[in-house]
Amino acid sequence: MKELDPLLHSQLRLAVMSILMNVDEADFVYLKEKTSSTAGNLSVQLDKLFAAGYISVEKSFVGKKTRTLCKVTAKGREAFEQYVEDLKKLLKIS
Repeated sequence: MKELDPLLHSQLRLAVMSILMNVDEADFVYLKEKTSSTAGNLSVQLDKLFAAGYISVEKSFVGKKTRTLCKVTAKGREAFEQYVEDLKKLLKIS
């Protein structure tokens, strides 16, 4: 049996990817609110997704505040879709 992608199998990373698959981009505050995560935990998980090439991260300033925008990459989209297909096979869902 094929192993599920451990990077996506984490609850928070899977939630982030699920959100990003349905929007053009999402900022850090939006992701934090939607996932009910702490800033520190979300930051660590975004770093892991970024390091894997699953998301792109763009930091900018709005006034004096930092704004972090995240987008799913083609590699991330492919990995997420494969994860869903692997999960369906595991659960025997067609």
